[in-house]
Amino acid sequence: MYNTIKTELTDNIFFIYINRPDKMNALNVEVMKELALAIDEVYTNKEIKSAVITGKGEKAFVAGADISEFLALSDQQGAELAKKGQVIFKRIEDSPKPIIAAVNGFALGGGCELAMACHFRVAATNARFGQPEVNLGLIPGYGGTQRLTALVGKGKALEMMMTGDMINAEDALQWGLVNYVVAPGDLLLKSTELLQKIHAKAPLAIARVIKCANAALENNVDGYEMELNEFGACFATKDMQEGAEAFIQKRAARFTGE
Repeated sequence: MYNTIKTELTDNIFFIYINRPDKMNALNVEVMKELALAIDEVYTNKEIKSAVITGKGEKAFVAGADISEFLALSDQQGAELAKKGQVIFKRIEDSPKPIIAAVNGFALGGGCELAMACHFRVAATNARFGQPEVNLGLIPGYGGTQRLTALVGKGKALEMMMTGDMINAEDALQWGLVNYVVAPGDLLLKSTELLQKIHAKAPLAIARVIKCANAALENNVDGYEMELNEFGACFATKDMQEGAEAFIQKRAARFTGE
């Protein structure tokens, strides 16, 4: 089905591999189209409870965009390219099912932006993060200026984007860019463990947590108003009744997503 990505579904976790290891998994037009299709599958396939995005090979998660595609673009075409990327990455961010970026190696430019669009990030010890677009006379275009600032703060974000310097996994952890740093061989194991823990929770509540947390970064949305509405909506679900009863009865809840 895909040429530039590979997917597999294991224990309700949908693994999406960017599969261009000879090109350091660089994002080109075809990768972006296929990634969009894979994310559509996350939304629509009921067997999928969560997803992991990672890169094939040992060197790179995604080492940036395919710059060879940029040379012939006009300013308007450049803006259109950024718009398409922002739409795809926002769909990742808004997914009602959790999506983890398992960062194996370089996550630069569009790769760092892809990782930041995921709900959280697990990094291998060899991971490197950066927004080096200024070296090409560019700026991040797939939401990087916004998400990096939100995650690490304005000062650190500006430093990364204006110097173009990379940071290592430990710095990324200290800055709040990633949630965990693990040995490369444990990367998918750690991601799977986190998602399996989330699978045991109420899926409608998980979706509402994502929606409300994202609202904190939206300029024209009252996040507190959304929170109280979504909190109230939980009371109309079977999952809330099951969760409350299980708590009172001191047993594990059996959520159905209803």
